[in-house]
Amino acid sequence: MDLSVSWLGQTLPGCLYNASGVMCREEGELEAVRASAAGAVVTKSCTLQPREGNPEPRYFRTVIGSINSMGLPNRGFAYYLDYARRYDYRCGKPLFLSLSGLMLDDNCAMLRGLAVEGLPAIPEINLSCPNVPGKPQLGYDFAATAEALDAFDAAYSGLYGVKLPPYFDTAHFAAMAEILNRHSRLAFVTCINSIGNGLVVDIDSEAVVIKPKGGLGGLGGDYVLPTALANVREFYRLLPGKDIVGCGGVSSGREAFMHILAGARAVQVGTCLHREGVGAFARIAAELTELMRAKGYRSLDDFRGRLRTL
Repeated sequence: MDLSVSWLGQTLPGCLYNASGVMCREEGELEAVRASAAGAVVTKSCTLQPREGNPEPRYFRTVIGSINSMGLPNRGFAYYLDYARRYDYRCGKPLFLSLSGLMLDDNCAMLRGLAVEGLPAIPEINLSCPNVPGKPQLGYDFAATAEALDAFDAAYSGLYGVKLPPYFDTAHFAAMAEILNRHSRLAFVTCINSIGNGLVVDIDSEAVVIKPKGGLGGLGGDYVLPTALANVREFYRLLPGKDIVGCGGVSSGREAFMHILAGARAVQVGTCLHREGVGAFARIAAELTELMRAKGYRSLDDFRGRLRTL
């Protein structure tokens, strides 16, 4: 069985890697992901300056998923840029630098800083952080997204990607795709970030389970799988020539298979990685291999994007 992925001019040893936000804030965590069965590494979505994030408790694990309102705790762009300078690119696992500036100028400044370095690290610009109080998700403002992408093109001359929030209306899929298709160097789209502003209630205490935003937070895990798959399939269909990274609800080889069947080039793991640690990559890969063997597939290309409709 071949789980390698030809992508962005490289051959990744596997199709799984971490979702930004999990095991990626500190260098030790990033190195643990690199040394694991993951096929790539992505950093924490960073702001221009370091942030402590929202007050605790801000993450809660439920029976079938998670809710969080982290508030972008990160070490700041300079920290992750320095890590990118020292990253061992010879390992064959690309490094993605996740950027989430609090304003457009911040994102452009970080892109220019990366461009000056001339590093192989690939920016993934987060248009979808739902858990910073007072800050809307850029990805839900189509006019602002169009303006931002024009600015990104001006600030950075290499290939880049964006991470999107979940969309729920076919008109919104089409509207966002039309904007994304204008940008030839926008090489990939990650679908999806957490479903924002969910609410989990603890019956025993009759209270919410996280502190920020009155208990509202982004949902991950099993809660989001059907929505994530819908976004992967629709953007795979609407963005010819661009790659889709599936993210959401992956806890076994079955969900990874579903994402690839829907069109994903690679698959990120978040809530499951938070719960299980980097051993999750080897386990999920082994389960995916067994499922492919049972179905008679030898490579991911044999079934990628071949989801049937009735």
